[in-house]
Amino acid sequence: MKKLVIKGGNKLNGQVNIAGAKNAILPIMVASILTEEGLSLSNISHVKDISTMMNLLASLGIEIKFDGFDEDEGFEGRKIELVAKDISNSVADYDLVSKMRASILIMGPLLARFGSAKISLPGGCAIGTRPIDLHLMAMEKLGAKIHLKAGYIEAVVDGGLKGAVIDFEKVSVGATQNIMMAACLASGETVINNAAKEPEIVDLAKCLNLMGAKVSGAGTNQVKIIGVKKLHKASHKIIADRIEAGTYAVAAGITGGCIKINGVDLALFDGFADVLRDSGVELTQISENIVEAKRTANEIKSVSFSTQPHPGFPTDMQAQLMALMTVATGESIVEENIFEKLKSNPIYVAEMNGQNVFDFKKEEPELTLVMGSESHGPSEFWKKNARAITIPKKGKSEIESLNVAQACAILLSRLG
Repeated sequence: MKKLVIKGGNKLNGQVNIAGAKNAILPIMVASILTEEGLSLSNISHVKDISTMMNLLASLGIEIKFDGFDEDEGFEGRKIELVAKDISNSVADYDLVSKMRASILIMGPLLARFGSAKISLPGGCAIGTRPIDLHLMAMEKLGAKIHLKAGYIEAVVDGGLKGAVIDFEKVSVGATQNIMMAACLASGETVINNAAKEPEIVDLAKCLNLMGAKVSGAGTNQVKIIGVKKLHKASHKIIADRIEAGTYAVAAGITGGCIKINGVDLALFDGFADVLRDSGVELTQISENIVEAKRTANEIKSVSFSTQPHPGFPTDMQAQLMALMTVATGESIVEENIFEKLKSNPIYVAEMNGQNVFDFKKEEPELTLVMGSESHGPSEFWKKNARAITIPKKGKSEIESLNVAQACAILLSRLG
């Protein structure tokens, strides 16, 4: 697929099944390194990063079986089995690691089980600087010796990792996940202070405990792990993707449609549910695992919001809410506090609008002014790193970036 053409003017209505959260799947796939007995996962989403991670793990010698069908849930319940019985390689090459930032997560499990890891400096992310210093600092606290040589991180530990108290100076989801996994096989107790609280952290802890780990406090700012000698085989279903669910809710708001979001509950929307409701998008739990999203008034109201670590407003919903604000009445102020390159999203959306709907406050570059517009005309769109797509009210928009087009096609095709 070279180009995606979106024809506007229609309300989006229907039901969608939400796939597993990518940000939960990736670290849990890596957790398979911690045991030789195998890990079976279901509700696997079909995104590029999952394939990249499978290739990376396979390069280490992990046996992988991927099944696109689940007897109970059909194609929405994709399954993967990972068996790390014979790790033949502890070197993660640049060609794979450079494609995905989450590759750094293999360091903790490799160190914990095998005592060494050599990983190319990670890449694969276009939303700004995500330093890995917190990962390295924490691994050193657990007893690892780390050197940076020729673009690689070389880490070794003599006599196994040892539990420690780790104080993160700032919240980091990836560093929290990495240390949680490493500490499972460390001797003694590890305490992570200022830990990330995201639902994906809780899901990782749940899976690790199913494997025989002793993790407590996940979802709070202090996570404790008591190391064990060995982890065992387990099966785990990945939680639904809250960002995908939120994106459909925004689509209902922008188009004035009604979308039933399957496989979720209202708790999944924590952090941005109030912003959606204040704008005029209502979320209702209509059954145990179905949330209905629809616009409650003729007009979307302008709201201002600030991205924060969980349980605050998630940075991955920033672009979608800015797209929603382009059809709102009045002005909104958006403050990005997590990743600096997400501040460029207004430029991308402005190109689609055909009007000067976004502007940066010169004296406060972290703030973005969003001015609502009555209509969105057609446009051509090429931006490779765009994370916000508005659905034109009339005419059509063309997206020529392959990655963006594929992502949008998957989301919009589920609604017909």
